[in-house]
Amino acid sequence: MNHSLTNRQIWHWRIAIYFIFALTGFTISSWVSRTPAIRDALEATTSQMGWIILGMSIGAIVGLTSASHLIAHKGGRFVMMTGLFINAVGLLVVGIGGTLLTNSILMFVGLAVFGFGHGMCDVAMNVEGTAVEKVAKKSLLTGFHAAFSVGTLLGSLAGTGAVKIGISVPIHLALVVAVLLLMTLCVYRLVPAGTAKESGDSKVPSMSVRERMAIWKERRTILVGIIVLGMAFAEGSANDWLPLLMVDGYNVTPAMGSFSFSVFVAAMTLCRAVGGTLLDRFGRVVILRASAISAIIGLLLVIFGHNHVIAIVGIVFWGFGAACGFPVGLSAAGDDPRGVAARVGAVSTVGYIAFLVGPPVLGLIGQSVGLLRALIVVLITVVVAGLLSQAAKPLGGQTRKANDQKTKFESIS
Repeated sequence: MNHSLTNRQIWHWRIAIYFIFALTGFTISSWVSRTPAIRDALEATTSQMGWIILGMSIGAIVGLTSASHLIAHKGGRFVMMTGLFINAVGLLVVGIGGTLLTNSILMFVGLAVFGFGHGMCDVAMNVEGTAVEKVAKKSLLTGFHAAFSVGTLLGSLAGTGAVKIGISVPIHLALVVAVLLLMTLCVYRLVPAGTAKESGDSKVPSMSVRERMAIWKERRTILVGIIVLGMAFAEGSANDWLPLLMVDGYNVTPAMGSFSFSVFVAAMTLCRAVGGTLLDRFGRVVILRASAISAIIGLLLVIFGHNHVIAIVGIVFWGFGAACGFPVGLSAAGDDPRGVAARVGAVSTVGYIAFLVGPPVLGLIGQSVGLLRALIVVLITVVVAGLLSQAAKPLGGQTRKANDQKTKFESIS
């Protein structure tokens, strides 16, 4: 289906996926930016907010695990757009339940719906991303994830602006929903219908539900999942703990702690922006190994730096190292067109489990040994990910450009 597209259609498809990745980041950071106001309106304690936010995690896991079956029957575009619409409904419920009705149960339900839509869209947009890569014959997933980071930054800035000028939570989130739906309508027709749809497609034999579930037992999928687990843990632990571990571990001000996190996000976004070019030149295995080495250096500097300046340098290396692991793993999961949605869904689920479960576990360990020493656990998972990086080697060899590099090298030697 996709092989008959013109270059112009492929370009439009690619631009649409950039926007969709950015939109998902924009909606998440918009909600996060209003959590203090929602917490105050609900008069909830920190632990109560933790239970309320759990709704989003539960919804996301259900969305992630169910998406592959829906994609196999309806195609990536249908599931992606449906997920964005459900996302919008959940965000509206969050805005109303969190402040107008101040109902914690409604908030929980709203976040569960929001998380479910996000989980569905996450798998579908990554499936679309891997499909664009194959048609365009370029490594693009790292760039798509960079767009997610840019969207997150824009949503955070917009949320900060809304707070400063006194826009209420329901109105702010309603405006976010309006932007989400408007942009979704604009890019809908730019995405080809039926990506990864298995039923009725003679080129991609359909898989039964049992076969899709059996993907979780495949050796390569398990190894790629472990790679993603380690690299996603490195990213998630920074997202949740970096400001606090800098404040507690190096006695810096809260402002410096926030700045350190900004340095991490900037390093990660920059690396993702150039990641596609590097992947086309050197291949997945080299990039994953380099990423693991960079993250290991960064974590060692942060854990044992004994100086906040050295720690900041370590954070840069940590950000570079954490940038490409997740998108490269998803790209590897999408190599085989048969069962692509199931494999991308499985690896996405593993990655998000690392995001959701890893940081709380790190907090429990940090309670006993301190957050800096708890990062040794993250260090170990990154080492394992680096050692297993060969598993992400593309099926049938490296990309065309990587093969060209190899041919040139052999002719010289």
